[in-house]
Amino acid sequence: MDQRMSLVTLAVADLEATRRFYVDGLGWEPMIFVAGDVLMIKVADKVILSLWDRGHFEAEVGPIVTGQGVAPLTLAHNVGSREEVDEVLATAREVGADPVHDGVDREWGGYTGYFGDPDGYRWEVAWAPGDVGAAVLP
Repeated sequence: MDQRMSLVTLAVADLEATRRFYVDGLGWEPMIFVAGDVLMIKVADKVILSLWDRGHFEAEVGPIVTGQGVAPLTLAHNVGSREEVDEVLATAREVGADPVHDGVDREWGGYTGYFGDPDGYRWEVAWAPGDVGAAVLP
């Protein structure tokens, strides 16, 4: 098996609110949008973020486990500087992201903050010096 990831699929409660957030708010370009079903956004070379209506997701994958707290995963958007981290977090705040955690210096040498999308999925916005930053930035 090749070492790669092709799609990241997230179940969403309100696909239209999700579209407004990512497309209208953050300015991301949809690759595919089927109202009431799925929104797909190409986020990297050969990688697609698939935002799938919760009902359709459960019908194919199975029941979603719910409860209090944060989903045990984060998605990351790496940028080239501390200033860019702050700019992206400000944009997320402007378009209604909740919560937004301001950028802070991390013990490993980077600078990161977080925002939540309409379904509470957490996006880390990060500046990572060294090998990780070089590996993930264009």
